[in-house]
Amino acid sequence: MKINNIGYLTKEGIRSIFLHGLMSFASVCVTVACLIIVGSFSTLMYNLNIMVDDLNKTNEVIAYVDEALTDAEAKSVGTKINMISNIQQATYVSREEALQSFVNSHGNDDAFQGFDPSNLRHRFVVVLEDNSLMDETVEKLEQVPGVVKIGAEYELAEGFTTISRVLHLASFAVIAVLLVVSLLIISNTVKLAMYDRKDEIAIMKMVGATNGFIRFPFVVEGFLLGIVGAAIAFGLEWAMYDTMVSKIAQVDALGLFEFVPFVDLLVPMVATFAAAGLFVGIVGSLTAISKFLDV
Repeated sequence: MKINNIGYLTKEGIRSIFLHGLMSFASVCVTVACLIIVGSFSTLMYNLNIMVDDLNKTNEVIAYVDEALTDAEAKSVGTKINMISNIQQATYVSREEALQSFVNSHGNDDAFQGFDPSNLRHRFVVVLEDNSLMDETVEKLEQVPGVVKIGAEYELAEGFTTISRVLHLASFAVIAVLLVVSLLIISNTVKLAMYDRKDEIAIMKMVGATNGFIRFPFVVEGFLLGIVGAAIAFGLEWAMYDTMVSKIAQVDALGLFEFVPFVDLLVPMVATFAAAGLFVGIVGSLTAISKFLDV
């Protein structure tokens, strides 16, 4: 195909969009619907994964310090704890702070009045980076000089780890299925458009047009339809996401569900929608037209 034909063929591709307006509209609508479904599920699973990770971080490990150590010696144990891999943060809690926290959690019960803080141990509240590695981390904590006891909720950590793994697997599986279904639907829609124009393609072949000459306007058309569909889907997804988040915030007085602002997802979502729109438009057109070139 000659370079000077590209301008003409590009114009033909653009003209074809309006010439076959109904099928173009159908292709854009199907693209928008499929991208919104995939995008909505992807953002939902992304937020659920973040929520589970945040809950996972609330499962803290308590490292109790030897009561024979002085306050200064007890605090120095934290330096050794923070040097252990997989430790995100170790917060020192004195005997007095531990007693006050215990009393406050029980409603300032008078039964605790006069209780001697020396009966408690200094401790460190340890937050792990990855709770799936709790066993190995606890073993290292037990080896720290000055640490005499570890309190850890293994069952809770395993539960959060299992939920996180299930969500990741479900995310990949469902998104993959939705993408395959979307491509099948869009491919069939494009094929219907091609079938509506099979006579036009046959005439071009009979007058000696090359496959590249015939294919190029369809690629341009698919490219533009894909971009338009992706842009519309992205705008609708943004509006729907913000609306959903605002509605949930109105009824979620306790703040149990905290969704990531859409602006934080802007770059990956733009890239994903643009890539999906281009792929669907160009590949769908090339796949659909191939059977009509054999005349």
